[in-house]
Amino acid sequence: MPMIDVYAVAGTFSNKRELMQSLNAALMRWEKVPPLALFQENTAAFIHELPADALANARGQSNHVRVQILTPVGILDREKKLGVTKELTDIIAAAAGDPSLVQRTWVLIHEAPDGGWGIDGHAYTNAEIAEAARRELTGK
Repeated sequence: MPMIDVYAVAGTFSNKRELMQSLNAALMRWEKVPPLALFQENTAAFIHELPADALANARGQSNHVRVQILTPVGILDREKKLGVTKELTDIIAAAAGDPSLVQRTWVLIHEAPDGGWGIDGHAYTNAEIAEAARRELTGK
Protein backbone atom coordinates (compact mmCIF):
# COMPACT_ATOMS: atom_id res chain seq x y z
CA MET A 1 0.00 0.00 0.00
CA PRO A 2 2.39 2.64 -1.22
CA MET A 3 2.30 6.38 -1.04
CA ILE A 4 3.64 8.40 -3.95
CA ASP A 5 4.68 12.04 -3.65
CA VAL A 6 5.45 14.02 -6.80
CA TYR A 7 7.18 17.39 -6.49
CA ALA A 8 7.22 19.68 -9.52
CA VAL A 9 6.94 23.32 -10.50
CA ALA A 10 3.31 24.45 -10.73
CA GLY A 11 1.93 24.02 -14.23
CA THR A 12 4.11 21.00 -15.10
CA PHE A 13 1.05 18.72 -15.34
CA SER A 14 -2.29 19.63 -16.92
CA ASN A 15 -4.27 16.61 -15.69
CA LYS A 16 -3.10 15.83 -12.17
CA ARG A 17 -5.97 13.42 -11.38
CA GLU A 18 -5.13 11.24 -14.39
CA LEU A 19 -1.43 11.36 -13.49
CA MET A 20 -2.10 10.23 -9.92
CA GLN A 21 -4.32 7.35 -11.07
CA SER A 22 -1.69 6.22 -13.58
CA LEU A 23 1.08 6.30 -10.97
CA ASN A 24 -1.05 4.40 -8.43
CA ALA A 25 -2.02 1.72 -10.97
CA ALA A 26 1.58 1.25 -12.11
CA LEU A 27 2.93 0.90 -8.60
CA MET A 28 0.21 -1.56 -7.60
CA ARG A 29 1.10 -3.63 -10.68
CA TRP A 30 4.78 -3.67 -9.72
CA GLU A 31 3.92 -4.56 -6.13
CA LYS A 32 1.76 -7.36 -7.56
CA VAL A 33 -1.11 -6.74 -5.17
CA PRO A 34 -4.63 -7.88 -6.03
CA PRO A 35 -7.27 -5.21 -6.75
CA LEU A 36 -8.73 -5.39 -3.25
CA ALA A 37 -10.40 -2.44 -1.53
CA LEU A 38 -7.66 -2.64 1.13
CA PHE A 39 -5.02 -1.76 -1.45
CA GLN A 40 -7.11 0.47 -3.71
CA GLU A 41 -8.28 2.64 -0.82
CA ASN A 42 -4.84 2.89 0.80
CA THR A 43 -2.58 3.46 -2.20
CA ALA A 44 -2.38 7.17 -2.93
CA ALA A 45 -0.43 9.74 -4.89
CA PHE A 46 0.04 13.37 -3.97
CA ILE A 47 1.10 16.13 -6.37
CA HIS A 48 3.05 18.91 -4.65
CA GLU A 49 3.17 21.97 -6.89
CA LEU A 50 5.99 24.35 -6.10
CA PRO A 51 6.65 27.92 -7.20
CA ALA A 52 9.46 28.03 -9.79
CA ASP A 53 11.77 29.64 -7.23
CA ALA A 54 11.24 26.80 -4.72
CA LEU A 55 13.13 24.20 -6.77
CA ALA A 56 16.62 24.32 -8.27
CA ASN A 57 19.46 22.04 -9.22
CA ALA A 58 23.07 23.12 -8.73
CA ARG A 59 22.85 25.22 -11.91
CA GLY A 60 19.69 26.96 -10.75
CA GLN A 61 17.35 25.16 -13.16
CA SER A 62 13.87 24.36 -11.90
CA ASN A 63 12.77 21.95 -14.65
CA HIS A 64 13.07 18.73 -12.61
CA VAL A 65 10.54 16.42 -11.00
CA ARG A 66 11.08 14.36 -7.84
CA VAL A 67 9.00 11.26 -7.19
CA GLN A 68 9.17 9.69 -3.73
CA ILE A 69 7.67 6.28 -3.13
CA LEU A 70 7.02 4.90 0.34
CA THR A 71 6.25 1.21 0.43
CA PRO A 72 6.40 -1.51 3.10
CA VAL A 73 9.87 -3.03 3.48
CA GLY A 74 10.71 -5.91 1.17
CA ILE A 75 7.81 -5.47 -1.26
CA LEU A 76 9.96 -4.28 -4.16
CA ASP A 77 12.99 -6.40 -5.04
CA ARG A 78 15.74 -5.03 -7.32
CA GLU A 79 13.93 -6.00 -10.55
CA LYS A 80 10.72 -4.34 -9.37
CA LYS A 81 12.60 -1.21 -8.28
CA LEU A 82 14.17 -0.92 -11.73
CA GLY A 83 10.82 -1.47 -13.43
CA VAL A 84 8.81 0.89 -11.26
CA THR A 85 11.47 3.61 -11.60
CA LYS A 86 11.38 3.37 -15.40
CA GLU A 87 7.60 3.20 -15.68
CA LEU A 88 6.89 6.05 -13.25
CA THR A 89 9.52 8.20 -14.98
CA ASP A 90 7.86 7.53 -18.34
CA ILE A 91 4.40 8.33 -16.90
CA ILE A 92 5.71 11.63 -15.50
CA ALA A 93 7.27 12.68 -18.82
CA ALA A 94 4.11 11.75 -20.75
CA ALA A 95 1.87 13.62 -18.30
CA ALA A 96 4.06 16.70 -18.67
CA GLY A 97 4.07 16.40 -22.47
CA ASP A 98 7.87 16.62 -22.35
CA PRO A 99 9.83 13.50 -23.38
CA SER A 100 13.08 15.13 -22.24
CA LEU A 101 11.73 15.19 -18.66
CA VAL A 102 12.78 11.52 -18.43
CA GLN A 103 16.34 12.82 -18.00
CA ARG A 104 15.27 15.21 -15.22
CA THR A 105 12.97 13.00 -13.16
CA TRP A 106 14.37 11.69 -9.89
CA VAL A 107 12.71 8.65 -8.29
CA LEU A 108 13.46 7.84 -4.66
CA ILE A 109 12.18 4.61 -3.16
CA HIS A 110 11.81 4.48 0.62
CA GLU A 111 10.76 1.45 2.63
CA ALA A 112 8.77 1.74 5.85
CA PRO A 113 10.10 -0.71 8.43
CA ASP A 114 7.96 -3.70 9.34
CA GLY A 115 5.40 -2.39 11.80
CA GLY A 116 5.95 1.18 10.62
CA TRP A 117 2.97 1.42 8.26
CA GLY A 118 0.03 3.04 10.04
CA ILE A 119 -3.56 2.89 8.85
CA ASP A 120 -6.71 3.39 10.91
CA GLY A 121 -4.69 4.21 14.01
CA HIS A 122 -2.68 0.96 13.93
CA ALA A 123 0.96 0.41 12.88
CA TYR A 124 0.67 -2.71 10.73
CA THR A 125 3.35 -5.31 10.18
CA ASN A 126 3.71 -6.87 6.74
CA ALA A 127 2.14 -10.06 8.14
CA GLU A 128 -0.87 -8.10 9.39
CA ILE A 129 -1.31 -6.43 6.00
CA ALA A 130 -1.14 -9.84 4.31
CA GLU A 131 -3.67 -11.25 6.79
CA ALA A 132 -6.07 -8.34 6.16
CA ALA A 133 -5.79 -9.02 2.42
CA ARG A 134 -6.48 -12.74 2.96
CA ARG A 135 -9.57 -11.89 5.01
CA GLU A 136 -10.85 -9.62 2.24
CA LEU A 137 -10.19 -12.29 -0.39
CA THR A 138 -11.87 -15.09 1.54
CA GLY A 139 -14.50 -13.11 3.40
CA LYS A 140 -13.30 -14.61 6.71
